[in-house]
Amino acid sequence: MEPLESPVTPPSLLYSPTTILKHQRGNCFDFSVLLCSMLIGAGYDAYCVHGYATREMCTLDETLELCPLLRKPQEVPKERMKKSNKYRVKPLPDLQSKFELQQEAKKAAESEAAQKNKEGEEEKVTEVEKPERDPLYGLRVHAWVLVLSGKKEVPETFFINPFTGNSHSTMDEHFLGIESVWNHRNYWVNMQDCRNGCKELIFDLGDTICWEIMLSGSNKPLQLLPDAEEEKELSDKDMDDMQEKEEEDMSFDMPPSWVAPIQVSPREFETRCSQGRKVILYKKAKLEKWAPYLNGNGLVKRLTVYADLDCTEVVEVREWFKNREDMLNMREVNKQTQLTTDYFSPGHLLSLKAHTYTSLEPETEHTMEFYNEARVDGLQKRVENANEMTEYFVGRDDFLHTRHMEFGKRGQKIHLAGTRNYINSRPIVQIKECFHRNPEKLADEDVAERIFLITEEMIHLTYHLKDKNITASKKDFFKAVERDRKGNEIVMTPEICITYQAGSSEKDKKLLHLYKLLQELTVEEKQLKQQVRQSEAEGLNILKIRENEETNVKLTVSIYNTQRNEKRRRQYEAMKNTMEDELWGQGEQDLDYLAPFLIQIGPSEKMTKAQALRVRDDCLTDFKHRLIDKANIIQARLEKAVEEQQQKDQWFQENRNQLSAEEEDDFLTSCSETTFHIQILALRLNREKQAAPQKYLALEEKLQKDPRLAEHLGHT
Repeated sequence: MEPLESPVTPPSLLYSPTTILKHQRGNCFDFSVLLCSMLIGAGYDAYCVHGYATREMCTLDETLELCPLLRKPQEVPKERMKKSNKYRVKPLPDLQSKFELQQEAKKAAESEAAQKNKEGEEEKVTEVEKPERDPLYGLRVHAWVLVLSGKKEVPETFFINPFTGNSHSTMDEHFLGIESVWNHRNYWVNMQDCRNGCKELIFDLGDTICWEIMLSGSNKPLQLLPDAEEEKELSDKDMDDMQEKEEEDMSFDMPPSWVAPIQVSPREFETRCSQGRKVILYKKAKLEKWAPYLNGNGLVKRLTVYADLDCTEVVEVREWFKNREDMLNMREVNKQTQLTTDYFSPGHLLSLKAHTYTSLEPETEHTMEFYNEARVDGLQKRVENANEMTEYFVGRDDFLHTRHMEFGKRGQKIHLAGTRNYINSRPIVQIKECFHRNPEKLADEDVAERIFLITEEMIHLTYHLKDKNITASKKDFFKAVERDRKGNEIVMTPEICITYQAGSSEKDKKLLHLYKLLQELTVEEKQLKQQVRQSEAEGLNILKIRENEETNVKLTVSIYNTQRNEKRRRQYEAMKNTMEDELWGQGEQDLDYLAPFLIQIGPSEKMTKAQALRVRDDCLTDFKHRLIDKANIIQARLEKAVEEQQQKDQWFQENRNQLSAEEEDDFLTSCSETTFHIQILALRLNREKQAAPQKYLALEEKLQKDPRLAEHLGHT
């Protein structure tokens, strides 16, 4: 962006859009012309605007604006429609506690006072951060783009700032007035008062009171006369003919564009800005943007949030990535807590969705989130530190939703990097599992929570609550083996299991049932230990893979991007050359242009000179007739299209006054398509006439060199 030479004077000349694209720099007028040209080419009703704006808008100063990435979406309140009923039920007596109401009112008053204090502090901060008064307020010249409603389903008229590309309402206070607007058809001068900025302006360019048109011969608005004045106007038509002719002679048309068409290559479109990098300063934030593949780690955007207006103390850093092989999409780094969170797109090797950490070292605090749909076990989240690990599950058949493990201290300090042995693993102290309610089981038989105390050799079972019950049933198993006087193990005794049956006076179940349940729990405890070790190993493997991914970052390249995918480009060129060679050889082998004429003279060992001359003349005559027939077919189609167009024009002239605006637009669209078809046919006919003699001479030369005829035609 280049500022104007004088902030209160428009430039003396304008560069073409192609020049701006070539040099990648310009002022607000240059950017507006380029943007307006591209919008018009895309079908929008766009205009360049010469007017006045604030200092921040003219100098591209966004240091007092909040970064768009930090703005919170506005909550739209839901309006509830109250139905008015003629008959109403008598309301129940109010049984609320007056003391509770007083406490709630007190809390509401305190929160309201706190909100007012907060708003007062924000107002003070706003006053401090308010910019100094601009001595050139209302005089600074600026250019932007106006897009009128109507075309391309644009609902309302709006402005576009050419420096940022952001859209603004016509009521925006940053725009202080308009001098004129223009596009490729005409130039309009604003005749309205701009004391209140652009808020009260009318953007109907056909209104001659509000807008003065410069080139009356271009894009002259059509004005329909009322029925009462139509006859009077028709009677005075003859008298005004001479005057209208003189006015037409004095009118001017917008000169046709002499600028080359705007062409943006895929590489330029991908680069987006000059040198592929852009820095934008916002209020307490800095936004940096890069073109894809410009950085080796795939970084395309970085937002740095500061605690002060001078942007010296960093609070948070957010980074966005593209085309990463490890599917890393975004990274958040909290500089105050040193906490890093990586976000991944679907498709990661380990179904990783998010990873929060302070270090990639093992047995440090980590939080890993997964795409549970891509995992067999339904794991959604895993939180781990040196002493604990918690896993959260979704959609499991056994209704398990949480598993919590506690670990003890090792006997000796070891380093776990790259280790997969379980001998030196952390000792498991406790495993706790929580389950959702299984509607197919009774509440007394459906386990809600079970705790395996490994070191104490105990198992606690807690069942789901029954309806209308306050307490839940419980069972406690003690696995410590007792021995009798002879030294034999006592397998099961009533003291080994303590049972509490909530809301039931039934006797406890038999020891055989409790013994089988204890055996099942013992087997499941062993399986749980293995699963815990597998979870530990998986966590270590993820940390190792993430460390390798960050050390050796690899970017993916689409197979359609032949400019960067060198391997794919070579394969495509080799395949293309091979196919062209095969098609050419097959065509030369299959196509014999003399075959239809050689059949006529019959099989013979050697062709005579008379036969060779006959074959040559027949081949040339047949080719000549084919060229003439092709030209005649194109000529017939062209004449038919012209005749149909003339008939349509005659019908339109006869029924013009009876057609609606929609039907007239449809007719004009149809005429445009027919005219384009006629132009294509005329172009094809002209090319055919020019190429026919050359094709005839080329065939004649080819026949002279044909080995079957060259012996007899070489001396003719």
